[in-house]
Amino acid sequence: MRILGIDPGLQTTGFGVVDATGHTLTYVASGTITTTHLDRGNLPARLKVLFDGIAQVKERYQPDVAAVEIVFVNVNPQATLLLGQARGACVTALVSCDLAVAEYTALQMKQAVAGHGKAAKAQVQEMVKRLLRLPGLPGQDAADALGLAITHAHAGASMDRIAQATATARKTSGMYKGGRTY
Repeated sequence: MRILGIDPGLQTTGFGVVDATGHTLTYVASGTITTTHLDRGNLPARLKVLFDGIAQVKERYQPDVAAVEIVFVNVNPQATLLLGQARGACVTALVSCDLAVAEYTALQMKQAVAGHGKAAKAQVQEMVKRLLRLPGLPGQDAADALGLAITHAHAGASMDRIAQATATARKTSGMYKGGRTY
């Protein structure tokens, strides 16, 4: 299975592609999509760059599924809203390409990759490097995206089985503990 991880951001969105065969993970590609070359006030143009960039990544690497980070609420509500719009552009691009999208919190990704949810960015980068046997550290945004792909490789099948077993259970968008899959 080829998994595309996306770490959404309005200025820099990270992506990472990993092949998972059983428990074996193989690095395929990673990088970033940036909007820093555009005027900060031109939100529609920046969202279009993200949408088009995700579509190009999907077309180039042909993933089977995508894993996207769930947005957290921070102290600055304006920043949270902007991040939510960037994330929405990314998810919409994935869904418009007929790609299944799984969602994980940063805490879930850090637990899966580094072993604890309070891991620093540098720890995530180092563990991604080790897990994928990379020659050097990936950038922070790419490392987070690769971490989301790794998380889905490890937890995706279990999450699907749980979702199928509890299909008749009440579903609420606020239930983030187990992640979400659409």
